[in-house]
Amino acid sequence: MTGYAVQLDAGSPEFLQDPYPVLASLRASGPVLWHEPMGVWLATTHESVSQVLRNRAFGRIWTDWEPKSQMEPFNALHRNQMMENEPPTHTRLRRLVAAAFGRGHVERMRSRIQDLATEMADELFEPGADGRVPATVDILSRYAEPMPVYVIADLLGVPREDHADLRRWSQAIVHMYEPNVGALVKADAIAASTAFSDYVRAVVDQRRSAPGDDLITDLIEARDEGTRLSDDELVASVVLLLNAGHEASVNVFGNGFHALLEHPDQMARITSGEVSVETALEELIRFDAPLQLFERTATADVEVCGQLIRTGQRIACLMGSANRDASVFEDADTFDVGRDPNPHVGFGMGVHFCLGAPLARLELQISIKTLLDRHPTLQLVGEAPRRPTWVLRGFESITVEAS
Repeated sequence: MTGYAVQLDAGSPEFLQDPYPVLASLRASGPVLWHEPMGVWLATTHESVSQVLRNRAFGRIWTDWEPKSQMEPFNALHRNQMMENEPPTHTRLRRLVAAAFGRGHVERMRSRIQDLATEMADELFEPGADGRVPATVDILSRYAEPMPVYVIADLLGVPREDHADLRRWSQAIVHMYEPNVGALVKADAIAASTAFSDYVRAVVDQRRSAPGDDLITDLIEARDEGTRLSDDELVASVVLLLNAGHEASVNVFGNGFHALLEHPDQMARITSGEVSVETALEELIRFDAPLQLFERTATADVEVCGQLIRTGQRIACLMGSANRDASVFEDADTFDVGRDPNPHVGFGMGVHFCLGAPLARLELQISIKTLLDRHPTLQLVGEAPRRPTWVLRGFESITVEAS
């Protein structure tokens, strides 16, 4: 097979810190390579990734984790959500969730997001209980991490004070998406899946007796050609919305804002008004992709950039690699907030294009603009530690000071 000896140690500290030199080497070796240790093909270029994401012969084929009886809480959340299904099931689930989203929820959230961002940005350097003004602040834990959970909580109509539980459950579940997970990660994901499902079911029961002006109520009432979401599908859809929306937003903000802090000349282009936040955001998504890998399975024999992928074989789309492809992006390794056009693959393509992209863009545009308006002179303090994950790439913390 082409590229049989390809090397990719996704768990090495060097790779986790900066995967892009390795990804560049993979692209130079070919658009589609075989990686024996993972037993998957790797799509390395923008073209090969685009072909896979747009070709209906590649599907998201869910396989329950073993042992099934033990993993059922985790399996059920994925078996019943749109991201792990293909048409016609995917079509029905997406239409139902899109119908609920389409009732003006995203635009209705604009003022709430703005108020929340203003309040949180203004509180960053306020005096503490001892009356002292903090010299430094972790911009992730104080701003970027709680923000999307608050937004999703408001959207779903659940209390903001539950955000700590929602975030903890979300992180435990998405840790399963990394390569070579261990027994402890599995146990945490099972416990989180159980607790999260029980929480959502209780909220759904309450909304059925007392409907509200929120997304969960609209998901309960949504219909598509006479069908509705089953209870299991409803729970899985709510969990997906929070997990996907939260993790992506935090990591886009963290990766992107860290790039701004390391490139003050680019930050100045935004604060001066030379470049709009809307344009800059697309570069923040492209430059250091929050989702580095998205896997698909061939449902028929199909060619990608001249390489035959056999039925049943898996192919991993290397999203971060595609976003650094010099054949598509001029000076691809250069951080340029004014880059336009910017055809990154950060939100996916095809039938699995991110349904929450409009909400994510709105939330990130407002939160970044508000933070820069309130604190235009933020500077990075020390080295920001990376999370020990690659598929979902982000930082543990980002400490800043206002100069």
